[in-house]
Amino acid sequence: MFLLAGLCLSSLDATAKYLVRDHSLFVIVWARYVGQMLVVTPFAWQRSGPGFWRTRHPALQLVRSAFLLLATVFFFAGLRFLPLAEASSIMYLAPMFIVLLCHPVLRERPTRGSYIATLIGFVGVVVLLRPGSNVLHPAALLVLAAALSNALYQVLTRRLLDENPHTTLFYSGIVGAAGLSLGLPFAFDASLLSWRESAFLAILGLCSGLGHWLITGAYLRAPAALLTPFTYLQLVWATLYGYALFAQLPDRWSALGMVVIVASGLLLALQQRSQLARKR
Repeated sequence: MFLLAGLCLSSLDATAKYLVRDHSLFVIVWARYVGQMLVVTPFAWQRSGPGFWRTRHPALQLVRSAFLLLATVFFFAGLRFLPLAEASSIMYLAPMFIVLLCHPVLRERPTRGSYIATLIGFVGVVVLLRPGSNVLHPAALLVLAAALSNALYQVLTRRLLDENPHTTLFYSGIVGAAGLSLGLPFAFDASLLSWRESAFLAILGLCSGLGHWLITGAYLRAPAALLTPFTYLQLVWATLYGYALFAQLPDRWSALGMVVIVASGLLLALQQRSQLARKR
């Protein structure tokens, strides 16, 4: 389930990159969130009953949902200018940002190893954003902002551990779906009405909904420490999509930076797993 979720989310990113080059960013992000809500709402209702939407932390749920919306907007905007694989790699800075946010937001003190892994991750980004690379573009700042927003989204998720996971899943996309739907009449993109473009919008929404549904199902069946390392396999899909659809392949140095970023993320995941094992 987790590997299939990664394929769905990579397909989502590739479809978004295809659409965002010529169409309204607003409508593309709207389709992504409406698709997510259409899939996860019946799932949450079926698992938790008609009261699935009731939450003990409404403000926190909405702020968390807003950070996910910001992450999507920043990332899709950056995809208009950056290669898919390299942009996806920068998003993997989110776990490193989480380490830096743990103490001020969660009052958790990261280990020395976590700080070392975070430093390694930033070295990878420096290599990726070196002068002369395809990624050294102002749009890289948008993807960095997306990674930070995603980190805040994940940190706030950890503050909702006492909440029903299906309720939290429902609220993940509520701000994006409801908020953007209100503004849709003012940002209508008539060029998306063709059968071809409409089909891509439908694929975008379907991949988003299925991806989040599969991730939730996987986390309900296995511990996060076991699943997290498999997240980085999405980079393989991103590279293949970038080559097949956009004729973009990372050069030697960019590939090295991507490997360093992934290695730092895996190091963080393994440290979390060992910490959990010691607590048991």
